[in-house]
Amino acid sequence: MKEFSVSGQKRATTGKKAAKELRGENGLPEALAFAIPAAQLRKVVYTPHVYVVNLTIDGEAHKAVMKELQFHPTTDALLHIDFYEVNEEKPITIGIPVKLTGHAQGVRDGGRLSQAVRQLNVTAPYKQIPETLEIDVTNLKLGKAIKVAELNFDGLQIATPAQVVVCSVKATRASRAAAAAEDAQ
Repeated sequence: MKEFSVSGQKRATTGKKAAKELRGENGLPEALAFAIPAAQLRKVVYTPHVYVVNLTIDGEAHKAVMKELQFHPTTDALLHIDFYEVNEEKPITIGIPVKLTGHAQGVRDGGRLSQAVRQLNVTAPYKQIPETLEIDVTNLKLGKAIKVAELNFDGLQIATPAQVVVCSVKATRASRAAAAAEDAQ
């Protein structure tokens, strides 16, 4: 995975004080509120890639991944980012972009390749997570699809449901007309 470094400062005031105290008492992960200039995060936010973000907050180093983004509803300005701290032992679940490789047989026969899913959720320690998941579509025939259940990646557990269709080759009018002409002969 790609890495990116930013630095910020802890925020003095935070909301939901009771929730934070409750988290601390039960041993759940503790929230850390900090501020980072939006300009520093532009490269990480507006990209399809997944980054490990090296956060330096008041001189303290943390490794994290972006989990959720919140934008203003009318201006699309970035309002809030949730980061999850990562370590080498504990696996994380994160969405990784899918890249289709090869030229599908069904496309050569006149069909159209349709990619239904742009990313798949995978679970693994963060050092084992690749930048993209490459799926070879060379043997995909007309009218057929690749589902998540058919995929296997070394060292990764796929968290996306097994019945989800990743990509398919759909018949076009031209391919149907060619098939009808072939059947007529």
